Amino acid sequence: MLYRDHHNWLFTWLRKKLSCQHQAADIAQDTFTRILALSHLPHLQEPRAYLVTTAKRLIINQSRKQQIEQLYLAALAQSVETADAFPSPERIISAIEILDKFSRILAGLAEKPRQAFMLHYFEGFTHAEIATQLGVSDRMVRKYLMQTLVHCHQFDDSEG
Repeated sequence: MLYRDHHNWLFTWLRKKLSCQHQAADIAQDTFTRILALSHLPHLQEPRAYLVTTAKRLIINQSRKQQIEQLYLAALAQSVETADAFPSPERIISAIEILDKFSRILAGLAEKPRQAFMLHYFEGFTHAEIATQLGVSDRMVRKYLMQTLVHCHQFDDSEG
């Protein structure tokens, strides 16, 4: 009933938003697939709002994945210029999947823990430098980093 009553409306909305009939069809289908796969479908007083929210999240995920793929392929192209060996398609896909998973993990964090993690592990900042950057104490930085590690572990358990 949800699909029958709202599919055409969602498809039309997505086609206007995305300016691509094929992408709109894919996102609409993925939206209904995700909602109907729920073990307990909530009673929806505003089904269109729920559909739009789900579709927007799928668009964001797709955009994030495309961005990761483009960054990886650009880095790969740059490394090919200096390297003799080209990674296999399997290694490329594996790396993109790992980067996508890592992106989803970080997206599930609050802003300051995410910033602390990125500054510490990617930029090499010390706890004191991160504290200054974020306007928090060293102790809070340690707490943010611990929260992030726990979050990563929980995410990994939920995926496995």
